[in-house]
Amino acid sequence: MICASEALIDGGDAVRFTVMYRGETVPAFVLRFQRDVHAYLNRCSHRGLSLDWEPGRFFDRSGRYLICAVHGAHYQPGTGACVGGPCNGGLVKLSVIEKENAIYLASLDAARS
Repeated sequence: MICASEALIDGGDAVRFTVMYRGETVPAFVLRFQRDVHAYLNRCSHRGLSLDWEPGRFFDRSGRYLICAVHGAHYQPGTGACVGGPCNGGLVKLSVIEKENAIYLASLDAARS
């Protein structure tokens, strides 16, 4: 289990966790946007740095996009696709499921958006 469902408020802070990806333990996060749960590696596609400007804070001021605190790249919260700023593709999306009031990693396979 990553977290309880109630830990994710729509458009609010994310819950950070770690995951094995390509043989290494890397930071990731899960958040709720438009009632759906989405998870990504916590790596900006531009330079591979953590996105959050404060722990768990990923949304820009408008609440419409995830923003890289270092370079200002903007990403769609539901897909991880880059929509502006310095990018090198989208965020690496992780497969998660919500059941019985909890969020779980559904698969260790990650796909680049």
